[in-house]
Amino acid sequence: MNETDKFQMKMYEGPLIRKMITFSIPLMITGILQLLYNAADIIVVGRYAGTDALSAVGATGSLINLIVSLFMGLSLGTTVMVSRFHAAKSNENLTQTVHTSILLALISGVIIAIIGVVLAEPILTEMNVPENVIDGATTYMQIYCMGMPFAMLYNFAASVLRAVGNTRQPLYYLTFSGIINIVLNFIFVVYFNMSVAGVAYATVISQFVSTVLVLRCLARQTGPLKLEFKKLKIHKDKLLDLAKIGLPAGFQGMLFSISNAIIQSSINSFGSIAMAGNAAACNIEGFILRTMHAVHETDVAFSSQCIGAKQYKRSALVLRYSLVYVTAIGVVMGLVFYLLKTPLLGLYNSDPAVIAIGAKRMFYHCYFYFFAGLMNVMAGHLRSMGSSFAPMIISFAGICFFRTAWIYTIFAMYPNLDVLYISYPISWAVTAFSHMLLYMKLKRKFPKEDKPL
Repeated sequence: MNETDKFQMKMYEGPLIRKMITFSIPLMITGILQLLYNAADIIVVGRYAGTDALSAVGATGSLINLIVSLFMGLSLGTTVMVSRFHAAKSNENLTQTVHTSILLALISGVIIAIIGVVLAEPILTEMNVPENVIDGATTYMQIYCMGMPFAMLYNFAASVLRAVGNTRQPLYYLTFSGIINIVLNFIFVVYFNMSVAGVAYATVISQFVSTVLVLRCLARQTGPLKLEFKKLKIHKDKLLDLAKIGLPAGFQGMLFSISNAIIQSSINSFGSIAMAGNAAACNIEGFILRTMHAVHETDVAFSSQCIGAKQYKRSALVLRYSLVYVTAIGVVMGLVFYLLKTPLLGLYNSDPAVIAIGAKRMFYHCYFYFFAGLMNVMAGHLRSMGSSFAPMIISFAGICFFRTAWIYTIFAMYPNLDVLYISYPISWAVTAFSHMLLYMKLKRKFPKEDKPL
């Protein structure tokens, strides 16, 4: 076995549960580390630069997600297509998909950087970001977006590796770059008093390091996965395949972000204390979401390889295990995090008013996060089956339309944070159930018998 091959995995055969756990744990650690590094940004500015700086960083989250969601959806298309071609042993198609994806990532990152730098201030102003926060939020977002070419290259390249079962090497690279991020946070903010600009620059530098490492890894691969910069080219048919699967997923992410941006605007109207408390709670809850998201990624990779190898019964079994897996994670982590809410929130800000707002959000969300996990796993599995447009429409109705309608009706009549926060779990549950109904319909169209391996 080649050095690069030892990290790969045949997901369409062998002990399924053990392989799913082996694959998912590095993904979970990766997601947790990413949030720890982001939490380090927030904790450092919250403790050493004040509440306004914390609010500034928190105010940009939904807007950054909105800008990057469309292009990040394409990385899901990369996972699905690379998994299928790898399982089907279609080497030429695999090579073309890899090189199309990497070039697409670079182009996407440049586009996002331009959009973020130019439109940051006017959009944040439209989101009702208070005057005492707007300058810091604009600075943070502009610097952060300048690093987007690195972030996009890392995510697309890591998607290629994960699609063939390699979740460990991206974890190693993220760990190293994350340590750099934390060290630079303290240097820039504590010693040079750079506030939000300091954490933004630290993030960009660490993203550059992780990008160099992951591209080096692809360049050292053997066989069809090997990245050769002279072969970088947009292959039209592969771009269309990526777009068919990835663009609806990206639009779905944008819809989620639009609804979250609308909700963030409503939160902003309550002032910087509410913004800071919400930012802290959102970051804490993100650990639950990222851990569950690892199950979503596991399901997409495994089911895509199974379908590529024409192992349809195993693909259905992957979904069953994934639903049980993600529910257990959501229930256990949600309960533990809510019970520890006060000390966790206190890490971000010691102001009792900020902690009270964060605790309010966690009360309405933590117990029900497993619905969000079910929703995401079902949507990902549907895309691995080749259905991407229908899940997008369901998500639009269940998330974006529902939450927007809620804000302009129920919240307009009862304008308080309790009413605002309860819209999340309701929308998760409705959307998850709708995805399940669609799956039952699509499953009947697949062959009943598997192809012999």
